[in-house]
Amino acid sequence: MEEMQDRQLNEKESLVLIASMIRNTKRKMEEGSGTMFLIWGYMTIFVTLLVWGTVLYTKSYYWQWLWLLLPAGAGTISILYNRRRKKTPYVTTYIDKVIGYIWSVLGITGFLLSMVSIIYYFPILFIIVLMMGIGTTLTGLVIEFRPLVISGALGMTLSIVLLLLDYMNLRILSFPAFAAIFFLMMVIPGHYLNYKVRSKNV
Repeated sequence: MEEMQDRQLNEKESLVLIASMIRNTKRKMEEGSGTMFLIWGYMTIFVTLLVWGTVLYTKSYYWQWLWLLLPAGAGTISILYNRRRKKTPYVTTYIDKVIGYIWSVLGITGFLLSMVSIIYYFPILFIIVLMMGIGTTLTGLVIEFRPLVISGALGMTLSIVLLLLDYMNLRILSFPAFAAIFFLMMVIPGHYLNYKVRSKNV
C-alpha cells in the first residue's frame, strides 16, 4: 500500500514538473516570437516602402534588387538577438526546433522565389504574404496565442488583395498594400505578444 502511494506521489510530481516545463517553454517561445515578429515586420515595411519610393521616382524596376536589404538587415538583427538571448538560461525544446524549422523553410523558400521573380515575373508579393500568413498562424497555434492565429489568417485572406491588384495591372499599389498587411499581420500582434509576456498575463 505504501509503495502504491509512493508511486502515485511520484506520478503527481512528474506531472507537476512536466506542466512547469511546458509553461516555461511556452513563456520563452512567446517572448522570442514577439521580438522576431517585430524585427521582420518592421524591416519588411521599411524595405517595401523604400523599393516603392525608388521605383515611383526613377520609373525603373531595377530598384527591386533593394529587396536584398530585407534578409541582410533582418537576418543580421535576428542573429544578434538570438546570440543575446542564448546568454540567458534557456533549454531548447523539440517545439522550439519545430517552429525554427517552419520559419527556416518558409524563409528560404520565400527568398529563392523572390530572386526568381526579379528575373521572371509572377505575383511574388501575393505568395510571400500567403506563406508568412501560414507561418504566423502555425506559430500562434503552437504557442496557443490567439491574436497570432487571427493575424495570420487575416494575412492569408488579405493576400487576395495583392493578387487582384496584380490582375488589374495596378502592381505599383501592391507595395503599400503589402506593407500594410505586414503591419497588421506581424507588427501589431508582435507588440501585443511582448506586452502580454511582460505583464505576465499570457
